[in-house]
Amino acid sequence: MSARTDTTQAMTMAGLNLIQQALTIYDSDLKLVVANARFREMFEMPRPLLEPGASFEDTLRVIASRGEYGDPSDVEALVRERVRRALNFEPHYLERQRSDGRWISVEGSPLPDGGWVAVYTDITRSKRQEELLRGRSEELSDQLLRYAEELSAANRELESTVVALEEAKRQLIESEARMRLTAEMMPAHIAHVGRDGNYTYSNRRLTAVMPGRPSNIVGAAISETMGRAAFEHIEPHLIAAFGGSPSVFEFNDVLSARRIRVALTPDGEPDATRGVYILSMDITEETQTRAALQQTHRRELAAQMTSGLAHDFSNLLTIILGMQSRMGKMTLPDEAAALVEATLGAARRGGTLLNRIADMTAQRTPQLKPTHIKNLLANLETIAVPSLPPEILLVIKNDFPDRALLLDRGMLQDGLLNLVLNARDACGDTGKIEISVSAVKDTWLQIDVQDSGGGFPDGVLDRALDPFFTTKGSEGSGLGLPMVYDAIKLMGGEIRIGNKGNGARVTLRLPLRWVPSMSTPGLALLVEDNPELRGLIRGMLTDIGHMVIEATRVDEALSLLDQVPGISMVLSDVKLEGAATGVDLAKQLHSGPHAIPVFLMTSLAQTHPLYVEGAAQAPILSKPFGASALAKFLALEVI
Repeated sequence: MSARTDTTQAMTMAGLNLIQQALTIYDSDLKLVVANARFREMFEMPRPLLEPGASFEDTLRVIASRGEYGDPSDVEALVRERVRRALNFEPHYLERQRSDGRWISVEGSPLPDGGWVAVYTDITRSKRQEELLRGRSEELSDQLLRYAEELSAANRELESTVVALEEAKRQLIESEARMRLTAEMMPAHIAHVGRDGNYTYSNRRLTAVMPGRPSNIVGAAISETMGRAAFEHIEPHLIAAFGGSPSVFEFNDVLSARRIRVALTPDGEPDATRGVYILSMDITEETQTRAALQQTHRRELAAQMTSGLAHDFSNLLTIILGMQSRMGKMTLPDEAAALVEATLGAARRGGTLLNRIADMTAQRTPQLKPTHIKNLLANLETIAVPSLPPEILLVIKNDFPDRALLLDRGMLQDGLLNLVLNARDACGDTGKIEISVSAVKDTWLQIDVQDSGGGFPDGVLDRALDPFFTTKGSEGSGLGLPMVYDAIKLMGGEIRIGNKGNGARVTLRLPLRWVPSMSTPGLALLVEDNPELRGLIRGMLTDIGHMVIEATRVDEALSLLDQVPGISMVLSDVKLEGAATGVDLAKQLHSGPHAIPVFLMTSLAQTHPLYVEGAAQAPILSKPFGASALAKFLALEVI
């Protein structure tokens, strides 16, 4: 990048040296930015005053001392006055005679960000022609002479105006380029559709917002570009927008498996030429967050209802268990012994229920580890089959690629086991439970659990995820599906429930986060705002073979990722300088152009919201830690 910039500057300077006029550019601090060779020759300037950063005041003092502006007796006063005028620079054109008798024209134009450009032209020849014309005044009328002089001056002023217009044109072109670049960089698709339904403009971001669509769509029909399923959602709103009614709506895009928000704005007057501006955004994460917040409010309500009773209830259960245990040691009739045993069983069941309530209301933290799905399913089958009646068949169909990905194996396995047990209860003594695993659009890990039972009854689907809601009467706690929902949401996924055929179907989706290859150490980007800690961790990384570059903020880290090739992994603290956190950095690395491993570290408690949020994005290591713990953490051993 630096070599290319140096070459461009050298070529630009060579071009400026070829023009016949002298040229200088000064910035708003009256420091020289550039001066061409003609300026040095015309004014015989010393070499130091031609270097970038030379003072306008020093240059003016040298020129004035030579008599360029008349009597040099009070040079300092002249310099002060002209510096004052330069600070309030205005466009101008003037002609003056130098001390050697030659004439020059001076035209200056201010720059948008301060400073100015000045062009000096030797017009001695033109002036001599004017004097020659004046010398022949006996042959030419006074009116013709004045006309010739005015025309000559007008021509020179016109040339100055043309230069100013060219500069204005250049600035407009640059402004348009900046606006287009801004549109291209926005995380949204911006487009315009004509009345014929064809795109007349697009910022080429459609593919990023809705994967599976083309990026070069100008001239194409929106119905063909979107596809039939998506266009059926868009068409009614588009027709209304052609009629002058703006709208904002959302729909699920089947092709990309994403939630899309679309804003339509009519363009122009209500006639046959009216078009529509379209703004489309991927709001999949936002929608998931909204749903999670609604579910969290339900959990909070349940926690408020139970937390006040849980402590006293736990104490009562402890007393009951203790007293019944003492009674069990006494010599009692058989009927009394059976009652004691039944009471102990009920009390233990109450304790189990309390633990499940605590699991539901407490903040749980996912632990993302490299995991092979086939190993997880094999363990699940080993655990689940013994709990199923002989006449219930468990079938596992694994179409997932044989690659490791980051997820919380324990949370997922517990959730799947919970769903299998629910399906067992729905099937009764005989039936079939099928678990299907696949990848969706290189975006999701999808797991479907389907049974051959009676399915969800009418009115149950809307409440199945509510805490304490159960269709099993006194045999159910109503906490199974809500706990699965919580676990999947904590890992950044989503859950869908419904019926298919005669049975129930539960679909789990988790983000696909492939485990990168970390076979050999490489160039590591360390993001840590504590200088002492940064030096310590840098030493640990270099001891295990990594080369290290450092940043203290998220924006610095992203800048290094753009400019430094070959970065093989990022290790970032969660809390950093500035408003952005290491969690924000991990999210950008998951969705942006930098497909490299990211690891987080923190001293926050595992119950802290930032810890929980970060643990759903990347592997996270708690501080303090030593070199061996860091090396093991970065090794990403697959389970």
